[in-house]
Amino acid sequence: MHKSVLLEECIKYLNLEETSVIVDATLGYGGHSSEILKKIKRGFLFAFDQDEEAIAYSDERLKKISNNFEIIKSNFVNMQDELLKRNVSKVDGILFDLGVSSPQLDEQERGFSFHKDAKLDMRMDKASLKTAYDVVNNYDEKTLINILREYGEEKYAYSIVKGIAKARNEKPIETTLELVEIIKNHVPMKYRINKHPARKTFQALRIEVNNELEVFEKALYEALDLVGLNKKVAVITFHSLEDKICKRIFKEESEIKKELHNLPIIPDEFKPRFKMIANIEPSEEEINSNNRSRSARLRVIEKIKE
Repeated sequence: MHKSVLLEECIKYLNLEETSVIVDATLGYGGHSSEILKKIKRGFLFAFDQDEEAIAYSDERLKKISNNFEIIKSNFVNMQDELLKRNVSKVDGILFDLGVSSPQLDEQERGFSFHKDAKLDMRMDKASLKTAYDVVNNYDEKTLINILREYGEEKYAYSIVKGIAKARNEKPIETTLELVEIIKNHVPMKYRINKHPARKTFQALRIEVNNELEVFEKALYEALDLVGLNKKVAVITFHSLEDKICKRIFKEESEIKKELHNLPIIPDEFKPRFKMIANIEPSEEEINSNNRSRSARLRVIEKIKE
């Protein structure tokens, strides 16, 4: 089963109390939520996910601990609206874990994995319409190159997309391993040796299919408004694009604007609402026991002013 990354650190920094109301923006298979629920015996947990299988699994898992939770089947971009529907306007902590859960990667038919043959899908929410098949077969070359460069930081984007274009002219590219084969044939041999050559392309496609970066940015701003005074927002990222967004937003919310630096006294209304609390990576021990944690980073911010 999926191991939750930086679990102990998240629990420590969220500073949970028995009566805390907490949001797990990325429920997945319930690793973080389980530990949170154990600590908030008289509090409440709101957990968000779009994946029906993850929701069904986690519902069973969490019921064994407590009934003080609600799983909301929705993208975390709707967090504020969904909580307001439940008359909740402030919470005591919010956690984002932006990794794709291992079961999603491991389930062949979901099409996330470049190791297993499946239809090109990659949807987090099976009800959404856009799939990786649509992106690979219908996007124009220039757009595809930009997606691979921007979301995958893929240096061979041009060559890979030329290969995709040639292949799809003959017939649609339908499966993950068909795409993997095209990628392998359009990158240098040395690029295939250390890491899987399809890794960055698959990451880029997944981000595009699920609109992940825009959704995360909007949701993070909402989370900062939702969290109460002296309460924290914790974010675990797994690649540099998400981390850049998190770092930028946390920085702008926790630093005094440059043009005010020379003032002898900073007026209260110009002081930042937040302060940075943590910026940590997994220990060697965690990386050795859970390889998927190697690229993770946890950033935590605390609200110090309403």
